[in-house]
Amino acid sequence: MAAEEDDSLYVLTAVLLTPAQFPSVLGDDYPAACAVLELEPYVEGYGLVLGQDGAGARWTVVTEDVTQVACAIAAWDCGVESDLSPDERDVVTVLPGWPLALAVSAPGLPEPHDPVLEGELEGSGPVLSPPDTSDWGPAQRRLGADEIALQWAQWRAQAEEDVEFVESGEESDSQVRRVLEEVRGYLETPPPPGRIRSAFASGDARTLRADGPGWSVVARTDDIAFVLLDEAPGEVRPVGRGRELPKLLAALDGIALRPAA
Repeated sequence: MAAEEDDSLYVLTAVLLTPAQFPSVLGDDYPAACAVLELEPYVEGYGLVLGQDGAGARWTVVTEDVTQVACAIAAWDCGVESDLSPDERDVVTVLPGWPLALAVSAPGLPEPHDPVLEGELEGSGPVLSPPDTSDWGPAQRRLGADEIALQWAQWRAQAEEDVEFVESGEESDSQVRRVLEEVRGYLETPPPPGRIRSAFASGDARTLRADGPGWSVVARTDDIAFVLLDEAPGEVRPVGRGRELPKLLAALDGIALRPAA
């Protein structure tokens, strides 16, 4: 693996980049997330291994061995140590920098920094850096939707119990109505892979995530939905179940991509 001083990569974390599971901060769908790393959006997906070389420089190893990366992540989530050393035969490319913000570093190494691209690496393209989330925009909106999905109970408790579903013929909240119409459109014209994703929730319910130009929707198939908009900085708008939402969520879950495990 490319390094400034030696060939060792000190792994800090890893993430999946697949149609059903990818860092939302990178894009509204899987092809968009792949484009950030200049990767082809293959159906099989990739594993991204983020680490530092012996000089402390940031590197991202892209591997085709999605299973190995997924197993390592699952072990870490359970508090179990697991070595992650991608086989060179499975490595697609090694990219300078990190596409995601990390608050950790390898012990005993200099602080994480961008590598100096010299020799064969000179002119290989820009160094990866995390999307700017300092101001409200697409990246921060998608991170907000991630947080709602992770902390559903907390956000649900803040929603008013009498929130009504915004139907297409109503005049209230035209922005939310427009988003719901665009979501319905996905049922007729399938969007790019990853625009609609389904994940496990409690019981038989699923957590749904839908994204589109300027908006994100987070919902549970047995509950309400939340809408976030680029044009409404920091706002989270709840959408009650009403008559239509349960059918819409069930239909979306039917076409949503699901993690392999």
